[in-house]
Amino acid sequence: MVKKILQSYNYAFIGAIFLLCGIGVVMVYSASMVTAISRYGVPADYFFKKQLWALLAGFLAFVATSIMPYKVLHNLKVLKFLIFAAFVMLVAVLFMGHTAGNATSWIKLGPLTIQPLEISKLIIIVYLAAVFSNKQEHINHIGRSLIPPLIMVGLLCFLIALQPDYGGIMLIGFIVVSMMFSSGISIKSIFKILLLCVIAAVLMLIILAVTGQWGTVFSPVRLGRLASYRDPFADPLGEGYQLVNSYYAIAEGGLKGVGLGQGVQKAGYLPESHTDFIMAVVGEELGFWGVAIVLALIFFIVFKGLRIAQKCPDTFGSLLAIGISVMIGIQAFVNLGAVTGILPITGVPLPFMSYGGSSLTLLLAATGVLANVSMMTKFKEKYDKKKVNPARFKAKQSS
Repeated sequence: MVKKILQSYNYAFIGAIFLLCGIGVVMVYSASMVTAISRYGVPADYFFKKQLWALLAGFLAFVATSIMPYKVLHNLKVLKFLIFAAFVMLVAVLFMGHTAGNATSWIKLGPLTIQPLEISKLIIIVYLAAVFSNKQEHINHIGRSLIPPLIMVGLLCFLIALQPDYGGIMLIGFIVVSMMFSSGISIKSIFKILLLCVIAAVLMLIILAVTGQWGTVFSPVRLGRLASYRDPFADPLGEGYQLVNSYYAIAEGGLKGVGLGQGVQKAGYLPESHTDFIMAVVGEELGFWGVAIVLALIFFIVFKGLRIAQKCPDTFGSLLAIGISVMIGIQAFVNLGAVTGILPITGVPLPFMSYGGSSLTLLLAATGVLANVSMMTKFKEKYDKKKVNPARFKAKQSS
């Protein structure tokens, strides 16, 4: 039985995930060496070692979630615990959060730094997959099937807005819409929901204004990011500094790159070179081919995730796989859009590549769930085929 289970895992999918993580750890080391010494006064391998520990934790999380049957997450008690945990963590951030990058999004527990947003994204996916799969009989009855879960997600997003992290809310919005589309809901119902979401967003802005948080939405930093998005070279030493140096890094790399560890832009010119703008360093040091390999691996992971969703026979597993795949795909798109100037800078990390323990660990836990959905689907297909094999049935009948 154990041998059959092991044979049912998709090792190409798993291999792509850890190959991308390996490239990410190497690039974090290369991109953070100078920053660690000059900006933070720590050893050159400081961020590299922390990312290695995060990768180890992520590997253990991946193994745990890939072994654990994904239907355990459908249990009502488990769902209640997860939602409660999400609320507790997001509320805790408001009272004991650590501020960095104009947002209070982290909780420090000794040497550990946890970002509740990353955990909340996965919890929201599990929650919506469970609710939408349970409500299939009346999925187009908005009051019964859609409004309650959207109110729950809206409350979580309100807590995230107080940090503030509007990039995270945008990602959650894309995930929610994609899962609604995939749940079997009609276009008419979706338009009704979108209208309600617009009303809810307006109410949220009003509440932020009343509570004195209005300035966080239209702060000078955010307005400056929009201005630099339109024309970064209008203020290359101010608001456009980050994007302009990202352009320089990518242009310098050319086809083959300047060589691993030989990049110049990470030496104080490109802020956040090991986090949000790590792809610019990849472009400079590994060139077009390095960028192409990273993009191909991300595309392969997302594509395989969607194929897993397509093949899964039950609605819960399918929606779970769709939510996780969309989360990875949208996050990669937003990050790459910011690095290339296609989208405004939002502070969204590149999946599996950017420095960040919470992000890497939760992504590996999420892809572990995907691996389990794939394994369970393949194992079930094999078992059912053997169970109802016509040739074997006829042989038994003739004997």
